[in-house]
Amino acid sequence: MNVIETHKLTKYYGKDMGIRDLDLEIQEGEIFGFIGPNGSGKSTTIRTLLGLIFPTSGSGKIFGRDIVKESKEIKRHIGFMPSDVNYYEKMDVAELLHYSADFYGKDCSSRIEELAEAFALDLDRKILDLSQGNKKKVSILQSLIHRPRLLILDEPTSGLDPLMQNKFFDILRQENRDGTTVFFSSHTLSEVQKMCRRVGVIKEGRIIAIEDIETLRRKQLRKVEVEFASADLRDRFTIEGMISPRKHNHALNFMYSGRVEELIQVLAGQEVADLLIEEPTLEEIFMHYYDEEEDPEAGKGGPVQ
Repeated sequence: MNVIETHKLTKYYGKDMGIRDLDLEIQEGEIFGFIGPNGSGKSTTIRTLLGLIFPTSGSGKIFGRDIVKESKEIKRHIGFMPSDVNYYEKMDVAELLHYSADFYGKDCSSRIEELAEAFALDLDRKILDLSQGNKKKVSILQSLIHRPRLLILDEPTSGLDPLMQNKFFDILRQENRDGTTVFFSSHTLSEVQKMCRRVGVIKEGRIIAIEDIETLRRKQLRKVEVEFASADLRDRFTIEGMISPRKHNHALNFMYSGRVEELIQVLAGQEVADLLIEEPTLEEIFMHYYDEEEDPEAGKGGPVQ
């Protein structure tokens, strides 16, 4: 069963595009990563799914319900953590969380106490007196207190110290084991790598790839650095499968999508001073998708510019 499903979901702000033709299927019980740089359309996607803004065209469903016509009912079963939070600053933390719980018609007292203890959050402090990190903790609690079926998280770890980030990830994993589906939006790929099984890559409002994390790890890409005896040899070197070449002194750095033995054979006929071949990080694979979008000819070989 798909918890989130969209078909050609599109949002324009006047003439400016927010998102275009988004097709997503997020399965019940998964932790799905949604990655892209700031301004790529992540927050617009989330706000549209939540019914905070209306789509220009296309459609979306959450729990099989229409995100426009049945938004009120959908929200009862969602926990949402925005990237930035603004609260009633004269309230104390406990007042704010109990006020939030009232919207769900639930007594969340024990849950609030449990989560406040886990995150070392003082329930008696005024919102006005909290640091940004503690305000972020309040946002985490607010999204979790009613035990939602779906968690939608927009840049959830900004402002959290590394210890609290690890605590947060542990709690997310437990919530997921208990049946909660998680939609995890971030521009930090390492966070997504820790948490998610599948990832969608968004650029300029369009989905450019949806992959399993393990598939990304197994991509037949290698990071190569070759130091040649001269800059002239470096400039003349080319091989099929070379992606995004970069020059530095006598060295050439590139991603390589071909067979390693073929690379070694070609280099054997060159004056090579040093050679490094290693697996790229997930971050570097991610940037490879962006390079391919910007240059469709990337990876086809040819002279280095």
